[in-house]
Amino acid sequence: MPVAQSHVLTAPPRIDPVAALQGFFHIMDAWHVTAEEARIILGTPAERTFYAWRAGNAVRVPADTLRRIGYVAGIYKALQILYADPHLADGWVKRPNRAFGGQTPLQRMCAGDVTDLAAVRDYLDAARAPWS
Repeated sequence: MPVAQSHVLTAPPRIDPVAALQGFFHIMDAWHVTAEEARIILGTPAERTFYAWRAGNAVRVPADTLRRIGYVAGIYKALQILYADPHLADGWVKRPNRAFGGQTPLQRMCAGDVTDLAAVRDYLDAARAPWS
């Protein structure tokens, strides 16, 4: 007689918003992204909120913003895997790409919607698939 398996639902791991934002801003610095571009990528929080986050004062960070940071982290990681030279990896976001209609990946990410971040991530995940 088969034994029934119990399915225990656990809460998703809690993400430390301060650490997530810290990592995000390190990536933005590596990519030489402007403050306005970084704000757009984060979902256009109020300017005051953005600069508080940049200073490490993250009281509350919306789930959408954390999701966006997750996409950026995935993009960064994929680039580090695809390019042995960190400068090439970091410069990729500012090079025009036919896959994005001739736009740079950064321009696509700055279109404002979370799906634009997902499109860049999906492109890189497909490119690195043989190494995954």
